[in-house]
Amino acid sequence: MNKNERIKWAAAIAKRISDEWDGSKQFPEDAALLRGYLQKTLSKDGDAIKSFIGTGIIENDYFKKI
Repeated sequence: MNKNERIKWAAAIAKRISDEWDGSKQFPEDAALLRGYLQKTLSKDGDAIKSFIGTGIIENDYFKKI
């Protein structure tokens, strides 16, 4: 997975997790903090990204649907 793919997947996964977090509506600033941290961390770890793809968090064909 190249750098651009990692960044793209990391952003999508981080958005999904932070949007689905139970406190996201009540604490939007905290949700943004969570999203930023996840995106930054995941974008550096292709193996972690691959472990999320094809799960209930993000589908294999997520970008094909767009």
